[in-house]
Formats: sequence, C-alpha cells, structure tokens
Amino acid sequence: MYDTNGYNVKVIPCAILSPETSGWFKKEINTPEDLKGLNMRFFGLGASVMEKMGVSTSQLPGGEIFGALEKGAIDASEFSQPAIDQRLGFQKIMKYNYFPGWHQQATIFELLINKDVWNKMSEGQQAIVDGTCKASMTNSFAEGEAMQFPVMAEAKANGVEIRYWNDTMLKAFEDKWLEVAAEKSAEDAFFKKVWDDLSEFRKGYDLWEANAFLPRSR
Repeated sequence: MYDTNGYNVKVIPCAILSPETSGWFKKEINTPEDLKGLNMRFFGLGASVMEKMGVSTSQLPGGEIFGALEKGAIDASEFSQPAIDQRLGFQKIMKYNYFPGWHQQATIFELLINKDVWNKMSEGQQAIVDGTCKASMTNSFAEGEAMQFPVMAEAKANGVEIRYWNDTMLKAFEDKWLEVAAEKSAEDAFFKKVWDDLSEFRKGYDLWEANAFLPRSR
C-alpha cells in the first residue's frame, strides 16, 4: 500500500490492540431506528456505516470526548478497548457499553523507517528491529487480551450494563458496511484490491474457523 502511493518507507507491523468496544450510549439500542438522530463520536470507515444508519458523526480526539459527552454535545462515543476507555472516564456518565466492536476488531500499529536508511542497515540490524517488533506484537496481543475483563467487571459492578448487539443490529451493521465497501471500491481501485484480497482470505479462513474452535457461549 505504501509503495503503491509512492512513500519511501519500510513498514513493519509492531503492535496490536485487541478488539474495541462498539460504543458507549446513554440509552438502550435495540433496533436500527434507535440510532437515528444520535450525535456520536466515531472514526474511519465505521463512521460511514453509522452515517448510513442515521447517526451524525464527529472525529473528536480522545482528550475531548469526555467533555463533549458531559456537555451533551454528543450523545454517544466509541474510542478503544475497555482498559483505555476506562482511563477516559466514559463509565462515569455512560451506562450502556455495547460489544462487539464490529468496526475495529484489531488495531495494528506500524513502525515506519525511511527505506534508504533501512537498506543501509546490516542484515543483523534489520533482524534486531524485525525481531523486536515481532516480540512487541506478541506481548501487546497477550496483554491486550488479559487486561480487559477485570476492567469490564469493575464497570459492571458500578452500574454499567455490558450489552452484546442482537442479531438484528449486527445484520444492519453488516448490510450498511457492504454498501460502504461497494461505494469505496467503485471510487478507488486500490481500496477494491484490498477489499477483494481480504474477502478472498476470509472465505478461505471460514473453513478453518468453522472446524477449529469451540462455539462461543454468552
């Protein structure tokens, strides 16, 4: 992707966040109609989905979200995983926290190095950087998975309702996402390439996923 767009950088995946929450709300959301008219902080392609569902979105930086919620400038917000959301204090004023984070099941952080600099490094130096990033990926995945449930349990004990989207809502999100993906693919050839490649991988992965894992209970 970076090469296609002319960036002279070496890109190495170097950390990963576990799934985000789907958002914090002041009221229950049971049907797509319940979303219409809300003002919500939302980010990226997910915001395009929410706008198709009648939500007005804004991309506020993390430090401004709590104040906007407190003043009523926005009605709801998504930001990150539970352990990070807790630090922003969402649980103090929002009592409905919805899962899963359909819009961001993982967040990949990249180390970008000027490609000329990278090419001047010895194989040993390159291996050290690459190995360090692999270790960081492993560590951040393990920590990210282990640190969420105590935070969720604490929030629940303090009156937050942990909700899992019902099938109607998940289907509505999926339908609108497919509309967004089709529109973006028609506008941008590279987006279409990425989406087609990802879709092909997911279809293949279904064979493994359907047979390898125990059914999830909730």
